[in-house]
Amino acid sequence: MTLEQTILDVAQRAKVASSSLLSLSTITKNRVLVKVAELLIEEKEALQSANSKDLKIGAKKGLSAALLDRLRLTDAAIDSMVTALHELCALPDPTGKVEDFVKRPNGLLVGRMRIPLGVIAMIYESRPNVTVDAAALCLKTGNAVILRGGSEAIYSNLALATLLKKALISQNVNEDAVQIIPVTDRQAIDVLLTLDELIDLVIPRGGESLIRFVSKNSRIPVLKHYKGVCHLFVDKDADLAKARHLVINSKTQRPGVCNALEGLLIHQDIAADYLPVLVTALTEAGVQLRGCSKSKAISAQIGIATDKDWGMEFLDLILCVKVVKDFDEAKSYIQQYGSKHTEVIVTENYSTAQRFLTEIDASAVMVNASTRFNDGGQLGLGAEIGISTTKMHAYGPMGLEELTTRKFIVYGQGQVRE
Repeated sequence: MTLEQTILDVAQRAKVASSSLLSLSTITKNRVLVKVAELLIEEKEALQSANSKDLKIGAKKGLSAALLDRLRLTDAAIDSMVTALHELCALPDPTGKVEDFVKRPNGLLVGRMRIPLGVIAMIYESRPNVTVDAAALCLKTGNAVILRGGSEAIYSNLALATLLKKALISQNVNEDAVQIIPVTDRQAIDVLLTLDELIDLVIPRGGESLIRFVSKNSRIPVLKHYKGVCHLFVDKDADLAKARHLVINSKTQRPGVCNALEGLLIHQDIAADYLPVLVTALTEAGVQLRGCSKSKAISAQIGIATDKDWGMEFLDLILCVKVVKDFDEAKSYIQQYGSKHTEVIVTENYSTAQRFLTEIDASAVMVNASTRFNDGGQLGLGAEIGISTTKMHAYGPMGLEELTTRKFIVYGQGQVRE
């Protein structure tokens, strides 16, 4: 078959499989997940052998140490996938749940039932663990999934695909419920994104360039998360010791992820005395600071930020600092430079905190907490397939419930409309 025919065949089979999943019980879904966990352990050596091929090719191509680290299927990485699968089994299955039942004046009983989205296409880079995570989340919610990992992980992903199919077949579930695009040609993505009659949602996970490419070229609705430009505003009424811990944790605990802190705003009433304290703590932690002229005047350790620095997702130990005159200036700055990911205020003033929660638009708005908590597991979802920074149909981390939608169900006794 041609490449176009190959991708079309995958999508058509996924569409058929999605229908068969509608009648799948939670018990069967969980049995598949448990079997995947067992196979990950049983076939660890084979998986790591396939992964070593990707690592060798990646090293020859000059992939960075960070990318190779993301690609590597270590014992710890496999154990983590096994743990995640068992945790997912313990989570409630949202599909089939009926909510908001009301009785209409004419006697009709009207409710909303949670149902799968249908067929989901995942386009992602580097990390083979995403293959298992995405497959498991989609299966638990009754969605068929088409997985298109990066070319750098092709051998790892094909090995995982074989394992996933074994688990599905072992429980008499349609093996096409989870499929991996078997080719590395970038044109496969182009074809996939045109199949709006067969695929219901596209979820790209990776760098901003990948997500913008998918959004620009897709006929299918896209879950967008371009970047994580997260801010923390230290208000004049902040507990300053608390603020220091939150700033350090938000920026340094894991700087290369989307919920790490990228912009620090500090109220002018406390900046002269308090900013030097933060600068000392941050520089001791290896953070390079780039700031406005006011912040530079307070501390010589702060370099002057360029126009490109404001609103930049550094994913590194680099932080922008700006002194603001009040709440409204902090709000305006966030509106201009934020990416609707995570915004934090540190304050002991209840009214100011409530204003921040109400008036700041982001997928997670927090008071006196680290930006690092905007994560599905940390927010109680158990797991997530991605973070949406647009509002249709989900906003923030997408767990099991966000991989479903709701349809109306109606019970009648012969009522007719007059």
